[in-house]
Amino acid sequence: MMKSTYLSAALVSVFSWSALTASAAEFSINQEASGDVAILIDGKLFTRYITSDDETNKCYFWPIIGPGGVKMTRAFPMEDVAGEKQDHPHHRSVCFGLQNAGGFNTWHERLTYTKNGKVDEKQMAKNGRQVHTRVVKAEASGNRASLIVECDNLTPSGERYLRQTRTVDFHVATDGSRIMDIKIVLEGTKDQITVVGKKDSGLSVRVAHSMCVDAGAGGHIANSRGDRDKVTWGKRASWVDFNGPVEGKKMGIAMLNHPESFRYPTPWHVRTYGLFTANPFALKEVAGEADSGDFELSKGEKVTLKHRLIFHAGDEVQANIAGAWAQYSK
Repeated sequence: MMKSTYLSAALVSVFSWSALTASAAEFSINQEASGDVAILIDGKLFTRYITSDDETNKCYFWPIIGPGGVKMTRAFPMEDVAGEKQDHPHHRSVCFGLQNAGGFNTWHERLTYTKNGKVDEKQMAKNGRQVHTRVVKAEASGNRASLIVECDNLTPSGERYLRQTRTVDFHVATDGSRIMDIKIVLEGTKDQITVVGKKDSGLSVRVAHSMCVDAGAGGHIANSRGDRDKVTWGKRASWVDFNGPVEGKKMGIAMLNHPESFRYPTPWHVRTYGLFTANPFALKEVAGEADSGDFELSKGEKVTLKHRLIFHAGDEVQANIAGAWAQYSK
């Protein structure tokens, strides 16, 4: 298992993070010998794009260090932290996966199918891999940084069936919120594959355990429709915010869905135990609609997903997430 010691739109907030104002933020990017890419703010780690973890079948961002130095996402399975719930080992901080594209799964992974030290090889035969192929761009200047990377979805035998281009733009808002704008372009590389509308697909965040509703410490989920907690599951919404206590502070993570994104507004696979996923693929399994959501992706055809992640202080009202989405949507 990979272990690690590392752990602009104005948004209205009642919190002040004087050390993290937009004017003070200075981004830098380090491309590490491992192949991972570290994003730093004022010389301190914000997040790392992990490509070198050979235990998993996906590339992901971890850790996520929020305003005030707070660790915003769960450390498991990359690191063992006392008190964290250690379910769903494939929920790796901030990641993307598809349960069934071309017959292969990049959501679940080997740890998912391992019990008492034994691996279910029948399930593993269906697992694809996201293999990092290159860094197209890694640039930072002042309060901005941009990372563009490519990865290929491969079958267990190494045949490519899908290409992903991921563009992530970073900045710090005037209230200290840390922002990642994520665009994922899925491109068909075979004559045709079917992307199946399955529940476990999409861009995901696994929040810090203390923040989740089930921890019983005051965590909540809210969406743009006004739904709360478990009622948010399966709803189409412009944004979802997960907030609660982390390291003694009220913190939140918002994911915003851009109107140009595939099948906006996306249905949300959001759980009170700490997962939230923008899933525009599973129209029947998640949204409860008549259409399954299955679609064909031919060679050269592209599907674009666009989201903004906001790591903020306070809840969705204090961080004015509705206002943030109004600005982002333009």
